[in-house]
Amino acid sequence: MKAALVVNRVLPDIDANLTAILDMVNEAADAGADIVVFPEAALTGLINSDEPSYDLPLGQPIPGPVTDILAGLAHERRIWLAIGLLERDGDKLYDSAVLLTPDGEIRLKHQRIQPQWHGKHADPSVYCQGTALSKVETPLGSFAFLICGELFDDELIQRVRDLRPDWLLFPFARCFDEDCQCEQRWNREEKTEYAKRVKLVGVTTLMTNYLSEVDGCFGGAMVVSGDGTVVDSFPLGKVGILMVDL
Repeated sequence: MKAALVVNRVLPDIDANLTAILDMVNEAADAGADIVVFPEAALTGLINSDEPSYDLPLGQPIPGPVTDILAGLAHERRIWLAIGLLERDGDKLYDSAVLLTPDGEIRLKHQRIQPQWHGKHADPSVYCQGTALSKVETPLGSFAFLICGELFDDELIQRVRDLRPDWLLFPFARCFDEDCQCEQRWNREEKTEYAKRVKLVGVTTLMTNYLSEVDGCFGGAMVVSGDGTVVDSFPLGKVGILMVDL
């Protein structure tokens, strides 16, 4: 399996973000990718304003116009496509991710179960969590999702272990709260911690983070094997694609 882990730049302009996402899907497909993986909330960034009047319009119905466009390109290029999206379901908002098939179908949708994608005082009738955690069988092997902070939830790790997928898709959005030399701090404090959490799962994990000057997310991508070894990585602070043969 040739995997493409995309680090895209998220701007305030959603249309521009979608155009860039489509361009990077094509770039990955041209490079021979079987599956393309995007970060959490890749279209909008992970908005944490906790203000429904601002946040709800950023959500996308699933299925909906954006997933239709992405699914159409996945079908055209005959690739699997995983992407994190803020999902709107009526007046509810979820932090979700989908896996699209080369036939242009949604094969798997995961709604983040762990609540730390929004503030503690966010309206729970609007900012919602999922409950289900499942895997899907594909010709590339079986896949499951965890999103961002879910990797640090021991109960969810055990649920993934019980599923025994071949691959774990891990879109995330990570920034530091203060100005720093992000690459040095990531390498010194966090890269190893993420790898340790993957080792607890015991499943090869494909993880990618978006880049944004708006919220400070610093990019980067890694493939970590089930024994916690970093197979390959993409540097922080750059837009691009990590291509890995697995």
